[in-house]
Amino acid sequence: MLEYAKILLPKVSFSSYLFKKELNKCIDWLDDEQVQELHDWCNANFKHIYPKIISEAFAGTAA
Repeated sequence: MLEYAKILLPKVSFSSYLFKKELNKCIDWLDDEQVQELHDWCNANFKHIYPKIISEAFAGTAA
């Protein structure tokens, strides 16, 4: 599922609403280790666009 998230999120990154919605779904699908990896990946790829969305999405996780 992590690889799917890495394919999906760039495709919806044109819309903050879709990005937030899909990011939250992806977080729900993944185990804690994968959530940490997704968090790192999101920061590397989208922090310059959606820092608040990423921060809020991962606030309740172990990431």
